[in-house]
Amino acid sequence: MTGEANAHYFKTSDGLNIYFRDYGGQHDGTPIICLPGLTRNSRDFHDLATYLSDRRRVFTIDFRGRGFSDYDPNWKNYHPGTYVADVWTLLNGLGVDKIIVIGTSLGGLCAMAMAAQHGERVAGVVMVDIGPEINPAGIARINEYTGRLEPVSSWEEAAQQAREIYGQWLPGLSDEDFMALARRGFREIDGDTPRLDMDNNIGRAIRELGPQKGDPWALFTALEDKPTTVLWGVMSDILTRDIIDKMQAAKPDLDVVPVPDRGHVPLLDEPKCLTAIDAFLARVA
Repeated sequence: MTGEANAHYFKTSDGLNIYFRDYGGQHDGTPIICLPGLTRNSRDFHDLATYLSDRRRVFTIDFRGRGFSDYDPNWKNYHPGTYVADVWTLLNGLGVDKIIVIGTSLGGLCAMAMAAQHGERVAGVVMVDIGPEINPAGIARINEYTGRLEPVSSWEEAAQQAREIYGQWLPGLSDEDFMALARRGFREIDGDTPRLDMDNNIGRAIRELGPQKGDPWALFTALEDKPTTVLWGVMSDILTRDIIDKMQAAKPDLDVVPVPDRGHVPLLDEPKCLTAIDAFLARVA
């Protein structure tokens, strides 16, 4: 990663140190914040943020329990309500009144919650392979491995583990691609052995706490008057065609961009994803 001078921390209301990065200078357009998936972190967005930073100020964040952020001593805090509160703390501290949200999976759910809480502050949303309904088969698959993966002893093993988890959903990736994916999801924390860069208690939280209170479809209605693009991995076991159809029925102007040869989730370096994000930003001030 480059640009480490852009790395910062802020403190949450309950005293945790949360890592974020600030890309780009002062641009006229509404800034962007990128929110990662359940087991991922801000490094997934580095290339995209760099790509967009000549036009917009871009922030990326490690949710608590991931990446360079503090782990939460209370595992029951690992849920979208807490993550969204942390994001507002960051934006308020930066003096950002209005924001565009690009959210991958969990990050997309957080984007809907942000729009429901403070709709006047959310200018538009890009949801990456997620909707207000999740296919049960995909939930079962994620519950099976989250927080339960065997430790690895080398970067080669980390890349192989990444292939085992994501290979079915990311056909055509090379060995080098899976190594790059592993280096975004693992980190050398103690010594030179890579370790998955997340708190295993995140898995405990999703299994023991279950679905969060509230109706996700009600949250989705908060996007009714907002430009919204969905980047849909057409092979996804999380966001299926029937869910897409329900979303388009509820929001006829929803921009759905099918991403071929991708499941859960597109990596956001695909030309179709970049073109869609460019088009989205062209219509959001």
